Amino acid sequence: MELIQQLTQSLGVDESQAKGGAGLIFKMAQEKLGDGEFAQLASAVPAVSNLIGEAPAGGGGLAGAIGGLAGAMGSSGQLANIAALAGGFTQLGLNPGMASKFVPIILSFVQNQGGDQVKNILAGVLK
Repeated sequence: MELIQQLTQSLGVDESQAKGGAGLIFKMAQEKLGDGEFAQLASAVPAVSNLIGEAPAGGGGLAGAIGGLAGAMGSSGQLANIAALAGGFTQLGLNPGMASKFVPIILSFVQNQGGDQVKNILAGVLK
């Protein structure tokens, strides 16, 4: 898949890490979006369901709890969302900071696949 190739080449991660990281981000989108908006994303990126299946189980963990707490305390939403992803990235053997490096590549890919509207739907979840 083109997205996985972009992630592996740009970030130096292996294929399973790229799939798992993208899956974590799409899983967060699935949890936060309404059915209609997620359907738009899924139709633009048909492999989204498969990628969600590649995400580590319980990807949030302690970092997810910290991210939720940061969000509740009024920290920037993006910081809280990246913190929520950190536990899953750790399970993939990646530095938790890699989550912030995955986001722009995934947003660019989604924009190429579904246009600005679909990109903005996903970007809204990640901000």
